[in-house]
Amino acid sequence: MKFPLMRNNILREDLDAVIEHLKQDDPILTHGANVRAFESEWSEWLGVKYSVFVNSGASANLLTMAILKIRHPEGGEVIVPPLAWVSDIASVLQNGFSPVFADIDPSSLAMDTTQILSKITDKTRAVFLTHVQGFDGLTDELINELERRNIPLIEDVCESHGSTHNGKRLGSLGWISNFSYYYAHHMSTIEGGMVCTNDSDVYQQLRMLRSHGMVREANDENVRATYHNENPELNPDFIFAYPAYNMRNTEIGGIMGRSQLKRLDQIVTRRTENLVRFLQQIDSSKYRTDFKLEGSSNYAFNLILKTPDDDLVQRLMEKMRESGVEFRRGSAGGGNQIRQPYLRGIVPEGHHHEFPETEHVHFYGFYIGNFPDLKNEEVDELCAIINSV
Repeated sequence: MKFPLMRNNILREDLDAVIEHLKQDDPILTHGANVRAFESEWSEWLGVKYSVFVNSGASANLLTMAILKIRHPEGGEVIVPPLAWVSDIASVLQNGFSPVFADIDPSSLAMDTTQILSKITDKTRAVFLTHVQGFDGLTDELINELERRNIPLIEDVCESHGSTHNGKRLGSLGWISNFSYYYAHHMSTIEGGMVCTNDSDVYQQLRMLRSHGMVREANDENVRATYHNENPELNPDFIFAYPAYNMRNTEIGGIMGRSQLKRLDQIVTRRTENLVRFLQQIDSSKYRTDFKLEGSSNYAFNLILKTPDDDLVQRLMEKMRESGVEFRRGSAGGGNQIRQPYLRGIVPEGHHHEFPETEHVHFYGFYIGNFPDLKNEEVDELCAIINSV
């Protein structure tokens, strides 16, 4: 594949750091000091108080919704995007909440603020907003209105490490935020994710939920003492506060994360430069180029037809395939999630038609690989291929 979705995300220096650890006489491989150090370094980089390293971004989503469920055992509604990864919506369902969908803003591919606010009811428990493909999905109006109504904002930043809103990194503005370190993302721990917050209660619950619900995983003495005093008949080492999960990561993941974090800002800069070059050259009469670039940290090149054209989209796919351009149709998560089988019987039949902006991306949108070592001449060649259709 001449133009893959991703290449060289894990460098020799990352592997060497792991090898140095393994060369010790008795190296710790499970969750340990490097995991804790990575959590601390990530929190400092992001600008939050607390971070909890887990085994995937999907697990980060699931733990976040489990935290919301602790606060709302009665359930309720969570506003979610139809253009997102499956785990965003699956985690809502898995914790007994009802997903309520809001259509996207075509300039950011995130949920449109007006659409979100129109869907809020007395049953709304949170807004779960995905920052898609590196774009800033927030608006001041949304932040202020949710704060006024006391509705938590949850940020999915899995595709948007380093993106900012008003100079603050995405993932530092909401109640809780989720990140992924899967191979194709801005940085990688092979598999991995992070849950971030400034809420100390959430932090202690996350630590327990990550590891079977065990109280001994809390690092607040007062939290542990409360459970010990309330359960004197139980072994203090084996008190389980919640029916939880095992979502721990490993020392190898922590080492990889610490190594890659050192160059994340550089990666963000290069990805953004590549995006600007791409958008300056693709044919603006055929493709959208008016994306919200302020604060962006590009994940992948978005190629979206300006108007529906079934003939053009077929020719474009044929040209990209024959030219060795790897692509994903429908952008984030394969397009409109409301069309997926797992939502049948949960949403009304034909519900996907109520989201025209997402439907357009579903049929006429693609993403193409962007990565730090993509050369200028490769971006130019890629644009020439696209413009030749």
